[in-house]
Formats: sequence, C-alpha cells, structure tokens
Amino acid sequence: MIKGSIQEEDITILNIYAPNIGSPQYIRQLLTTLKGQIDNNTIIVGDFNTPLTAMDRSSRQKINKETQALNEALNQMDLIDIYRTFHPKATEYTFFSSAHGTFSKTDHILG
Repeated sequence: MIKGSIQEEDITILNIYAPNIGSPQYIRQLLTTLKGQIDNNTIIVGDFNTPLTAMDRSSRQKINKETQALNEALNQMDLIDIYRTFHPKATEYTFFSSAHGTFSKTDHILG
C-alpha cells in the first residue's frame, strides 16, 4: 500500500495482483481485511484476474456466484469501477485466453 498527497489531499493507492484461481474470493477477503484502512481517498488498481461484469467478457457469459459476491462487497464498501463509470459501453480487454478464444478485462481501477 502506498500513501501520498496530491494537492494537499492524502490518498492511498492499493495495488492488487490476484491469483489465477479463486481470485474473486481472494480479493473479497483482502478488501474485508483492509476495510478499516480503505476510505474515500483510496484508489485500488491491479490485475484482478477476473472480469467484474459480463461487459468485461467478449463471450458475455454470466458472472459466477463468487464474482457476484465480490461485486456485493464492493458495493457495500462504496467502491466503484472507475473505468466502467466513465466508459459504460466500452469493450476494451486486457487478457486473451487462447484456450477459450475469448477476451476479458481483468485489470481494474476502483475508487
């Protein structure tokens, strides 16, 4: 976790690199552990290794239960996907699965 100031505002930047397997649960558990340190001046960035919405997948498949639980935790913590807020219909992807022939957006910026 990095702490600094921009224009006299204290900010915290939290970079998360989640494992390939069980990433929604990992992120949810990490954010729950750090909940007391996350406030309105916290920006969370990183490779979550999971798309947060169906829009973040080229296949548009439904989001699984673990990702739904992660999204509920993000909502409870008042964290939003900053990129998705400014680009609600953009289909930009950061990962290609050659095994499945699909693209996903697995890198996220939350605030």
